[in-house]
Amino acid sequence: MPIQTIVAGASGRMGQVVIRQLAGEPDFTLIGALESGTSSSLGADSGERAGIGMNGIGVSNDPLPLVAKADAIIDFSTPEASVALAALAAQARIVHIIGTTGFSGSDEERIRAAARHATIVKSGNMSLGVTLLAALVKEAAKALPDFDVEIVEMHHRMKKDAPSGTALLLGAAAAEGRNTSPANAAARHDSKSGPRKEGTIGFASLRGGTVVGDHSVILAGASERLVLSHIAEDRAIFARGAIAAARWGQGKKPGLYAMADVLGLLR
Repeated sequence: MPIQTIVAGASGRMGQVVIRQLAGEPDFTLIGALESGTSSSLGADSGERAGIGMNGIGVSNDPLPLVAKADAIIDFSTPEASVALAALAAQARIVHIIGTTGFSGSDEERIRAAARHATIVKSGNMSLGVTLLAALVKEAAKALPDFDVEIVEMHHRMKKDAPSGTALLLGAAAAEGRNTSPANAAARHDSKSGPRKEGTIGFASLRGGTVVGDHSVILAGASERLVLSHIAEDRAIFARGAIAAARWGQGKKPGLYAMADVLGLLR
């Protein structure tokens, strides 16, 4: 039986890409498209909004009747909406794939609480390539403990959060490789920073044009540098990763998982 799926943030850039991608997945059925109560898309046909023609699934702001019959939620919405959906996923004991970024500490705690009853896969980047990159960054940071780590990311001009969720994910991987806290290691450099502090992980964010997502992790040592990079050319890579996660999550025990679990990478 196809996986009954809701897309949250259905009218956003990623939501539309997910809806287009799901239309070509025979083991998935789209049963709901969610947006905020202030969205101008409410009532519109989600397929038409996504550019694939009428699919009969209207954009709604009422998740309750949809969650009651769903197997999975694929969610690229807002932190507030994702936290609320995580609680509903916990009540229904279904799979919740969270690609939303920009969560506060209290948001993260509420998602962890929901994961006691829901199968949640959460990542700052759903790309399978970025997931592997994070694993490589962790190993490189561990193997080269004396190298400085700098993370440079660039996105389109409309992106709101900085550093990106992916940059933070990569920074966390480097910090894990160094056995330190990402919060303690994070640093941004400016004219008042002074010399680089030993053990920090630097972040630089660039915004412009229509860039989907470029990320580079630079490990700089004495007279040599190692650069690990990922370039996203199409948002469909994130949709494919999220769909793979929703498929993987079926039948898994409740818990808070990452894309590394989906790929079977050791964490």
